[in-house]
Amino acid sequence: MTTPVDKAAVEWLVSVAPDPDASRWEWERNPLGVVLLPAGKRWDVLILPGELGQATLDVLLLILDRPGPVLADFGATRQSRTVFGRLGFFVPPGTASRWIGTGVRGAGRGTWIVVPYPGRATGGVRWLVLPDGEGTLTDPAVLELAMHEAAARVVAEEDRRP
Repeated sequence: MTTPVDKAAVEWLVSVAPDPDASRWEWERNPLGVVLLPAGKRWDVLILPGELGQATLDVLLLILDRPGPVLADFGATRQSRTVFGRLGFFVPPGTASRWIGTGVRGAGRGTWIVVPYPGRATGGVRWLVLPDGEGTLTDPAVLELAMHEAAARVVAEEDRRP
């Protein structure tokens, strides 16, 4: 069952599709619950490796009331904790083409991303932070600061491991 927030998120997401109705139809009928959507229109996505991405999201959740949407792919469980392969942070369009960062990939104009239906469990790709339907995105400057703090935390954690 979709909530009104989920419906707004769906409408916001499919608004970038060449054919929004076809994307909605695909989401409803695709057994994986995913659809391909073009980046670079309403958002870009910065893709971070799992450990750094998770630490970055932890920092963002401490400093922001609400970050922009965040996707994660294929998690594994290690020591009772889910570890994701990659996290994708939705940022303003144009960010990916200007971003310089080791290990960070960008999906911007001319790229497509796999997007799960908001509020519905899917295999593989999932929302860690759902779109709010109003277009809230993570500010790239704030994301960069959070990444620096997160990198320091990851290194400190590695130093504590035997």
